[in-house]
Amino acid sequence: MSTAPYLTQSTRQSRASTPLHFGDVIIDASKQYKHEEESEAHQIYRQSAGHKVKHLVLPQTVNPEEETVPGIQHPGSTGVIYCSDRAQANGFNYASSHEWSNLGQGAPEVGPIPDAPARPVKIEYDYDALEYAPTTGVKKLREAVANLYNVTYRQGKASQYTYENVCIVPGGRAGLSRIAAVIGDVYCSYQVPDYTAYDQMLSAFKRLIPVPTAIPLEWFLPTNDDLQNHYNLDIGQVKKDIHTQGLAVILASNPRNPTGQVIKGEDLRSLVDISRESTTTVILDEFYSWYIYPDDEKDLGKPISSAEYVEDVNGDSVVIVDGLTKNWRLPGWRICWVVGPKNLITALSQSGSFLEGGANHPFQLAAIPLLEPQHVHDERVALQKHFKMKRDHVLERLKAIGLEVKIPPVATFYIWLNLENLPDPINNGLTFFEELLKEKTIVIPGIFFDINPAHRRNLFNSPCHHFVRLSFGPPLEDLDRGIDAIARVLRKAKKEGMHSFGHSYRKSLDGRAGLTTHV
Repeated sequence: MSTAPYLTQSTRQSRASTPLHFGDVIIDASKQYKHEEESEAHQIYRQSAGHKVKHLVLPQTVNPEEETVPGIQHPGSTGVIYCSDRAQANGFNYASSHEWSNLGQGAPEVGPIPDAPARPVKIEYDYDALEYAPTTGVKKLREAVANLYNVTYRQGKASQYTYENVCIVPGGRAGLSRIAAVIGDVYCSYQVPDYTAYDQMLSAFKRLIPVPTAIPLEWFLPTNDDLQNHYNLDIGQVKKDIHTQGLAVILASNPRNPTGQVIKGEDLRSLVDISRESTTTVILDEFYSWYIYPDDEKDLGKPISSAEYVEDVNGDSVVIVDGLTKNWRLPGWRICWVVGPKNLITALSQSGSFLEGGANHPFQLAAIPLLEPQHVHDERVALQKHFKMKRDHVLERLKAIGLEVKIPPVATFYIWLNLENLPDPINNGLTFFEELLKEKTIVIPGIFFDINPAHRRNLFNSPCHHFVRLSFGPPLEDLDRGIDAIARVLRKAKKEGMHSFGHSYRKSLDGRAGLTTHV
């Protein structure tokens, strides 16, 4: 399966060994693909609050079309929120959720899984827990987090984490927002595709200037020899950008959301080394650090973290964001943390005081025993066995219906599914998503992972346009229901042709059909 629909043949020949900058992708794509105004699915997206194209709108002005009350602008929703809203317009609600397959929600199943410790279903606490907790978190929980990192990643190292290196936050987004709030007037690097909330965060905090890392040509022209590193952060290019563009902050998920890849070993060491070799802070979102799928069973239970390669916990400018949400499969608890140099933690305490005020006090206390190292090890082994089984099951079913994944995930619980070999119009993520809503199935269109703070790009020019992200986080029966729905769409395309696709989408809960004109 080709993964380079964005390049002309002449471009492929002339750029065989040259890294491709994001702007080049846009230029080449515009020569071949139609505009989003011709697609009903794309028009619905653009008509939603916060997603209109911002042509030539100066930063200091207010866009009246996006104004809700005087002076207020819609920031635009994350991918999951937009897709949930569209699902509700198509009849989804929590009372009937068992009839749907939600392969879009970035959450793991929360119930019991084989061989895992018992799920925490109730908590007890003293009256003191009814008080506010410190904005940096309960000291005993901070100590438990530090101890877990030392036991797991830093045995034998002279520099050890202490509670002063840990800030407890009410969710990963809150942690990232606290960090962004204390970043100065600097260039912040990211690489497409990555976690959807980075877009909103980079847009909301005006002091930092987001800079996309140049994308290697191999991302679009992969060979069998380079599949292992496909979709991963190009550390060599990052180092070049530090010198040529003066990057002060690097932001990335690892393991990688949405591609399911992971930076590890010497590559991860090299990324951590950047913090010592330059005046650059490395911020790593490690929420999927347990979702690693080794080929050898003896390696089950091993996580991954940049903490393993940090030399001086207070000297290396490496910031880690993680928590109970994914690894412990407790997304509703909203207990997460930031680990880094202690002078950063004091800054995060101050930003937390004016952002969200701190994490839930009782749940912080309930989290402490869950971080006991043996308990954690047992959780990791069970999780990796179970989710590896689900990953393999979904990949086999996709292959059976003609959607073989050439670059399967080795981490996370996501599949980055390339649709470009499907017929038009279901070969783009937004239209494929809308067609699956008719089948009571939710996926996330790839364009939401195209971190694009300016929101000016024609969506057909996005390198993520032909992708959707499928989650194998839900229970197995939900996964099968979703794959069945995808199979129905493909069978319909083969049997009836393409005239039935790309139109007649419900725009709202009142049941009205899609746009009045057939586009």
